[in-house]
Amino acid sequence: MDLDLESAASECLALLPPVPPWERLCSFENLLLAYRLAARGKRRRPDIARFDYHLEGQLLRLRDELLAGTYRPSPYRRFTVADPKPRVISAAPFRDRVVHHALCNIIEPLFERRFIPDSYASRAGKGIHQALDRCAHFAQRYRYVLRCDIVQFFPSIDLAILRRSLGRVIRDDAILALCDHILAGGAHELSDQYQLVLYPGDDPDQAAARLRGLPIGNQTSQFWANCYLNPLDHFVKEELRCRAYLRYVDDFLLFADDKQTLHRWKAAIISFLATRLRLMLHERESAVAPIGSGIPFLGFRVYPDHRRLRRRNGVAFLRRLRAMREEYAARKLTEAEVTRRVQGWVAHVSHGDTWGLRRALFAHVTFPAPGGKNEGVAGLRQDV
Repeated sequence: MDLDLESAASECLALLPPVPPWERLCSFENLLLAYRLAARGKRRRPDIARFDYHLEGQLLRLRDELLAGTYRPSPYRRFTVADPKPRVISAAPFRDRVVHHALCNIIEPLFERRFIPDSYASRAGKGIHQALDRCAHFAQRYRYVLRCDIVQFFPSIDLAILRRSLGRVIRDDAILALCDHILAGGAHELSDQYQLVLYPGDDPDQAAARLRGLPIGNQTSQFWANCYLNPLDHFVKEELRCRAYLRYVDDFLLFADDKQTLHRWKAAIISFLATRLRLMLHERESAVAPIGSGIPFLGFRVYPDHRRLRRRNGVAFLRRLRAMREEYAARKLTEAEVTRRVQGWVAHVSHGDTWGLRRALFAHVTFPAPGGKNEGVAGLRQDV
């Protein structure tokens, strides 16, 4: 979330009069803040422009539907992206995304105080770069690392378990009913991405009938993924007593000075995930390794004293850069749009030792000027 916009949203919500949570969620002020969060950086899109054209009426209709209990999510639009492996994205209609943000504005503070500090995804003041910094911090202090990720994480999330977690914290029945509608609306979006796993004691028919899956792309899904794995975080910190642990979505790292401890923790995590959360660890990929070999994490390989971008991420950007060049030559992209995209990538990879890589990429791919000469996009080279 954009920090300035998030801070403004928090300040505005704090100024609302002390009313019950459901009334705060449905208030015009909260819905307007939710619209701004959902629309940031995307206002040129036709669906958002249409919503914006009748903004006050759209928000008032949403408020009335929520208060009357008649609001229901609309169907998702599905598409696949390669990032770098294929992922199915389920895009909710824009008005539903406004509701997702309005809901998160109210319930996130309830959970935030329950999250551990070293959970970095979809939280204010945290993110990929802070997680990479923390990883480097631990890499300088320990000899070994256990890298873990979860098999088919978003398709595997068990909605009954998630709903119980939400119900322990959210005490407002109307808010829980809205959560139920959003969960039900996305329950089958990833069913074709899930391969049935039977856990000890499962009846095959009952296991197959369980509702699973959070659509990738929802604001609520990103936040609820943290809620779902919060018990794992506390298990690792409080029961395993791992002092050096961090998680970003379903990628997590444990550090120690001896391999035996990490292997013991891995076995305990496998058991905990299966019995408590109905999840499976990628056992082959979840390996114990010496810090000196580098830690593959969030698109980088992290060493104690430096970090490098993983090769496939550089190759993927080179493809995108070439595609941008073709679109720019065909006048489908403006110079400003190319520069903005490049600056975003540079800002990200500059958190690693990538100066040579960036210089090579931008020397290799030049952009034709409107007259046809390969003069490059103005300002692109200084953004390297």
